[in-house]
Amino acid sequence: MKGHIRKRGKESWQIKVFLGRDQATGKPRYRHETVRGLKRDAQRELTRILREIDTDSYVEPSKLTVADFLERWLSDHAQHAVSRKTLERYTEVVRKHLVPGLGSGLLAKLRPLDIQSYYTRALTDGRRRGPGGLNPQTVKHHHRILFQALRHAVRWQLIARNPAEAVDPPKVGQREMLVLTEAELGQLLKAAKGSDIYAPVLVTATTGMRRGELLGLRWSDVDLDRAELRISHTIEETREGLYFKEPKTPRSRRTIALPPVAVDVLRDHKAEQGRQRLALGIGRPKPDLVFSRATGEPYKPRVFSQAFRRLVTRAGVTAISFHGLRHTHLTHLLIAGVHPKVASERAGHASVSITLDRYSHVLPGLQEEAAQRVDESIRRALEE
Repeated sequence: MKGHIRKRGKESWQIKVFLGRDQATGKPRYRHETVRGLKRDAQRELTRILREIDTDSYVEPSKLTVADFLERWLSDHAQHAVSRKTLERYTEVVRKHLVPGLGSGLLAKLRPLDIQSYYTRALTDGRRRGPGGLNPQTVKHHHRILFQALRHAVRWQLIARNPAEAVDPPKVGQREMLVLTEAELGQLLKAAKGSDIYAPVLVTATTGMRRGELLGLRWSDVDLDRAELRISHTIEETREGLYFKEPKTPRSRRTIALPPVAVDVLRDHKAEQGRQRLALGIGRPKPDLVFSRATGEPYKPRVFSQAFRRLVTRAGVTAISFHGLRHTHLTHLLIAGVHPKVASERAGHASVSITLDRYSHVLPGLQEEAAQRVDESIRRALEE
């Protein structure tokens, strides 16, 4: 392959690269590109193109814009690969942020500096309503979506490399994980007693289930005699309504052992649920949800979380979210000396390393306890 450089203006150079002959017509094919700067800048670009051609990684540029590509990615990939809720979030980020910020340029011309400049603008002036920038965590989420999309552009041979790989996303400080002490947990449960959410709050506090798993739980997945429940469905709330889906990972589909206190509460809850439905003149709705409204209709996750926040305020405990109840359960397990592998399986984490990373604040105490046990063991051995 051959390439040439010729001067076009004061600080402008044109690169011309021979790409071979068209298989249909036999006519020669060329790529023309203009480079602004010094001649050595044009030489570097020519060398890059020739190297890509030589290593079969060259992709001919097209007139496809970033906006057009992102829409194709949403429809051809994301729509079939992620959940409805995730697709909603992807679509919102793409159409409200990435397209206005990067969409007008050609996909083939997108460079790391363009993406880095977009992140800077988003952090300083990225709010769609009112002045100010977006939270670093939000911009990092934009980075993850853009990175995934451009990775597919490489696979689809639209670009030779992913420019987002050379961009540093915003650094995000680790948020404090709020959990309840044992005393506060008891205070919360006492405040919840007699209310509609007492049973689901206690079950979450003793299993660490996610909100969607809890509200999607069916009686067919609960075995009170064996004191266990299976996670086989989760509920998801979108703008179009509520949907049931399977857990997102194999590890999320799991069986959780129930403590006796949870078994007792679930037995009472099931009996009360039956009495309420009998009074309303309704049978067992499908799906037969463990936690639902009196009519058998599922709770909306957002509305359920609002009810939990009111409970937390009424109880006067640390202002945790409903997800904080899951954190509370796992933290208490680790403090009690439960092996991290068991806690990880109970939580449905993809690996034990996730558990260790997220709950590292608990580990120093465990290390000290381990050191104390080793010390006692060695001293006993020396005394014998």
